[in-house]
Amino acid sequence: MLSRSLRPPNPTTISHLSLSPNNNDDPLPSPDPIRPLRIAILGFGNYGQFLAETLSSQGHVLFAHSRSNHSAAARRLGISFFPDLNDLCERHPDVVLLCTSILSTENVLKTLPFQRLRRNTLFVDVLSVKEFAKTLLLQYLPEDFDILCTHPMFGPQSVSSNHGWRGLRFVYDKVRIGEDVSRSLRCENFLGIFQREGCEMVEMSCVDHDRYAAGSQFITHTVGRILDMLKLQSTPINTKGYEALLDLAENTRGDSFDLYYGLFVYNNNSLEMLERMDLAFEALRKELFGRLHGVVRRQLFEGEAQKLLVSPNGHRNEAALDMMRSKDVGVKYEYNPQVSGSVNDSSRLKIGIVGFGNFGQFLAKTMVRQGHTVLAYSRTDYTDVAAELGVSYLSDLDDLFEEHPEVILLCTSILSTEKVLKSLPFQRLKRSTLFVDVLSVKEFPRNSFLQALPQDFDILCTHPMFGPESGKNGWNGLSFVFDKVRIGKDERRVYRCDSFLDIFAREGCCMVEMSCAEHDWHAAGSQFITHTVGRVLEKLSLESTPIDTKGYETLLKLVENTSGDSFDLYYGLFLYNPNAMEQLERFDLAFESLKKQLFGRLHRLLHKQLFGNDKDTQIMLETIGLSTFS
Repeated sequence: MLSRSLRPPNPTTISHLSLSPNNNDDPLPSPDPIRPLRIAILGFGNYGQFLAETLSSQGHVLFAHSRSNHSAAARRLGISFFPDLNDLCERHPDVVLLCTSILSTENVLKTLPFQRLRRNTLFVDVLSVKEFAKTLLLQYLPEDFDILCTHPMFGPQSVSSNHGWRGLRFVYDKVRIGEDVSRSLRCENFLGIFQREGCEMVEMSCVDHDRYAAGSQFITHTVGRILDMLKLQSTPINTKGYEALLDLAENTRGDSFDLYYGLFVYNNNSLEMLERMDLAFEALRKELFGRLHGVVRRQLFEGEAQKLLVSPNGHRNEAALDMMRSKDVGVKYEYNPQVSGSVNDSSRLKIGIVGFGNFGQFLAKTMVRQGHTVLAYSRTDYTDVAAELGVSYLSDLDDLFEEHPEVILLCTSILSTEKVLKSLPFQRLKRSTLFVDVLSVKEFPRNSFLQALPQDFDILCTHPMFGPESGKNGWNGLSFVFDKVRIGKDERRVYRCDSFLDIFAREGCCMVEMSCAEHDWHAAGSQFITHTVGRVLEKLSLESTPIDTKGYETLLKLVENTSGDSFDLYYGLFLYNPNAMEQLERFDLAFESLKKQLFGRLHRLLHKQLFGNDKDTQIMLETIGLSTFS
């Protein structure tokens, strides 16, 4: 009998495959010429067919078997389909590739006619959990069979969006490969299939894979399924983060619940990750409601009951509120800049920025570059920063307003906006000054402006759907939402408003005119839910792993983007958007529903193991309130 090496468990070994003796900087060394393998695919559903297409294109000889009749699909791919496992095994394939589901793998292994295979056949699985697969293969396979546990970290959906397998990870563990040269070469030839397609090859123990996978795969599928339950839809004002969440929901929607359930049941770390996510969401809700509770207490016990912050428009009755709300719903259209090329004297603006923190500085940089005159004021002294940007910094609001800027751009936080408006010396401005805000909620500043500003001031409510992080490489293609709330009919005032909007149109922004009411309706489903997911994940302290999927990388990027924003911004999105509470409740219900699905199936499985299909026992359990979930 040929000697074999049984790979000792080493949960920390991570290496990259090289099929070429040349050790150079080429990330894809040229493999040896293809030696066709005879590969039997067991489980010829979507994933089996997905892999078969590439295996066949590389010249390998394929056989297929499945419980369902996929003979038509096999013929289309030029593959021999065998309804009978005995017939397939008697063809003596070099490799048996298990493309079965997590839940059915053990039953499939129990039914295999191993005696009809050659004794040194290589068995390969592609399951999303690896310790489970490794244990089953070691338990059921004869000792003279080779075992290679693999996990292609991609599927039909991710490959379609990636335009092939290049750069996608393929994880493997040589659990038991005979020392004979021909058997080692056969294993390398199989791995070479994926390297030829440009996969990033990662050798990793099954233990280590599952430890990383609980934090990447399981959490990615969990978030994706919650988002799918929310039935999120694209809006005219999608942020990049929200679009990433929509993609994630779409990708996980194509996977069966069996796959998700398998990730939960057969990975020792998944329950801990689910509990941590539950605690993180609960902690976030406590932060929000704790802050809200503090505001209400101050109103009740510090003599501020006359100011109801939960209706931030400043009016004390619903009739007044209805009068102030935007009734009309605008439609998306592309803003056509009236000025092309460089800014000329007639379109050059003098802009006063009130609130010169990160976002104010971020906008000022582009405005100065375009040739506009920018003045700035902030509670914090930003004199040096302003000088570097070519901005005139004034430490006194009266001084700033006496410079008679044509536009006052409020870059304050949501929570401080009302207080700032009350402190502004309007009398020092020209009576037709244009006021612009850039807040993430729009009905609140609209109503605040209409209440606080003199009647002869113009009002433009805007929301750049990007920030210093997402806009660091330019604004081209990023959405800029605006509502001309009150613009004088005088041609000069109309032109001034358009000149301001042209600042963003010049940079390639997608200009979207939309009422404040519609903005907030869309934003609750996009902005607020994006920030909620980002903050929940931030509390999990997720880290990059050697086997990140594209979906998990999306979540890490989301955390990176939202973690840079203050809690005040998130709290403002919650407090000042009337639709945010509903979104929070829907997220909570979706998460609870998903947990109920998982634990319900687990409960049914345990019940069946304990009692079988005993109807009397089921009736008794229902009587005492312990029945399985329906």
